[in-house]
Amino acid sequence: MRAGAPSMETAADLEKLAQALNPVVGFWDPLNLANYDQFRQGEEAAIGFLRHAELKHGRVAMAAFIGYCVQANGFHWPGKLRDLDFAAISAAGGPKDQWDALPSSTKVSILLFIGALEWLGEWDQALEKSDMKHYMRGGKPGSYPALSKVTDPLNLPIPADLFDPFGFQKGMSPEAKQRALLVEINNGRLAMLGIMGFVAESKIPGAVPAVSNFVKPYAGEVMAPFCAQDIGLPLVAQMLETKIEYR
Repeated sequence: MRAGAPSMETAADLEKLAQALNPVVGFWDPLNLANYDQFRQGEEAAIGFLRHAELKHGRVAMAAFIGYCVQANGFHWPGKLRDLDFAAISAAGGPKDQWDALPSSTKVSILLFIGALEWLGEWDQALEKSDMKHYMRGGKPGSYPALSKVTDPLNLPIPADLFDPFGFQKGMSPEAKQRALLVEINNGRLAMLGIMGFVAESKIPGAVPAVSNFVKPYAGEVMAPFCAQDIGLPLVAQMLETKIEYR
């Protein structure tokens, strides 16, 4: 885990971080988010939220970017998982078409699992078991509680933690960890631009010429978690009535 003495960051710290990340671009905050106390809990709590959000979304985007490349090239698990035929799902089209082709129960299970991980990362008792604090109350942005410590009372076998599952950072020096964090933030920012580039190209062919030969067009709604085949789920019919025009 990324342990260490909790220290809340200020707007001045963000400016220093920006110079360390990219001295050419430097500090760029056109929306003035660094000075916007959106939760009325003070500047440090607001910046803690922003820093944690960027790290989390950057990590998700890096996984999404790699996953998109893998799925778009037809790679998939062999065989079946109950009624889930991986080859048939892969043949449905691009990654978003593949998501639409999943059974409704599978989609709901995935979304509930993601929600459980989100809730666990915000739960103070889980954080305390890993000697952490909430990122808006003195904790370190980007930290996530150890799953093994949370599940101790339940005696559940957890093969690895969500953060650093293979223990690569255990032997790293503080300086190496700091450099790795800067690399992670930069890579996360690029990945967020990259995955949104894929999404834009899938809806508006030619929008991102560099990936036009790689990304398949998608006729559905990229921001909708469900499609017409999930009509049996609550509120899906109402959701599908909402149309978004892409230009």
